[in-house]
Amino acid sequence: MAAQRVPPTPHNFHVWFKYALGNPVALKRTIDILIAQKRKFDASTNRDLYTTYVGSRGTDEAVAHQVSQQLHTVLASAKQFLSTAITDNRTHMQAISEVADRTEAGADPRVLVETLMNELAKATKRSTKLEAEFVEKSRELDIIRQSLSQSEERARTDTLTGLPNRRALEEFFRAAQEDSMERGQPLSVLLIDIDHFKKFNDNFGHGVGDQVLRLVAKVLRDRVRENDLAARYGGEELIAILPGADIAVCSATAERIRRAIADCKITRRSTGQELPGITVSIGVGQFQPGESMEDLIDRCDRALYQGKKRGRNCVVTEQELEPEPERAAG
Repeated sequence: MAAQRVPPTPHNFHVWFKYALGNPVALKRTIDILIAQKRKFDASTNRDLYTTYVGSRGTDEAVAHQVSQQLHTVLASAKQFLSTAITDNRTHMQAISEVADRTEAGADPRVLVETLMNELAKATKRSTKLEAEFVEKSRELDIIRQSLSQSEERARTDTLTGLPNRRALEEFFRAAQEDSMERGQPLSVLLIDIDHFKKFNDNFGHGVGDQVLRLVAKVLRDRVRENDLAARYGGEELIAILPGADIAVCSATAERIRRAIADCKITRRSTGQELPGITVSIGVGQFQPGESMEDLIDRCDRALYQGKKRGRNCVVTEQELEPEPERAAG
C-alpha cells in the first residue's frame, strides 16, 4: 500500500489484505494489472475496488452459507447410507465365515446348506432395500440439483423481458472488465432508454407498456453478438455489454438497434389498434482500465440524456458530451 501510495483507510486495508491473501483471485488479477499499467490508486479507484470485490460480498457469503447447509444435509445422508451398507456387508461376510467354520468342523451338510440359503436370502433382501434407498436418494439429489439450477436462473433473469438482470449484468461485466485489462482489448457499453415511455403507460395502460418493453428487449437481444450481453438495467432502460468492441463499433451497433426499433409496429392486443411508433435514445461509452461499471454507465447515461436534449431517437457517444448536460424527462 505504501509503495502504491494507497491511503491507510479501513476499506483500503480490507481490499489490500484480501489482495495479500490472493482471494478473491479476480481482485488480485485486477490490482496486478493496474500496477503493471502504472495506474494511480486514487480515491475513485480505491472506492471501486472495495465496492466491486469486497463491499458486495456479504450477500454472496450468505447465499454460500445456505448452499453449504444444504450440501451438509445431503452429505450426512450419503454418509449414513454408506455406513449402513458397510455394516450389512460385514454381517453377511461374518455369517458366511461361520458357515465355513462349521463345515470344517463336520456339521450336518443339510443344516449348513439351509443356513447358507437363509443368509443369502437375507443378503438379497438387504441389497434390494439398499438399492431402493440409493435410487430414492439419487432422485432427491436430482430434485435438489434441478431446484438449485432453476433458482439460480430465476435469480439472474428479469421476469418481464426474459433478459439477464442486474445481478447477471454485474457478473458479466466483472469478467469482461478483467479480460479487457489483461488482453488490452476494448470494452464498450450501450445504454437504451425508451422515449416517452410514461405516455405509453398513461395513455394505453401498463400492459401496453410491458409489451413495448418486451419488444425493445427482443430487438436488442437479436442484434447483439453471441458473446455480448443484453440485459435489463432498470425501469425502461436496457443495456448491452460488448467485449472487444471499441466505441465506434458499439456506436454502429447502437444505430442499427435504434433503426430497427423505429421500424417496429406495435398493435394493442385487446383492440387491434396500431399504437404510436416506438423510438429510443442510446448512450454509448468505452471502458477505461480500472474504472467501475457504475462510472462507465454514468457516462453512457449522460450521453443518453444528451440525446434526449437533442430531440430523442438518436445515438450519442461519450465523446459528444457537453460539459454540463441537462436531462429532459421522459
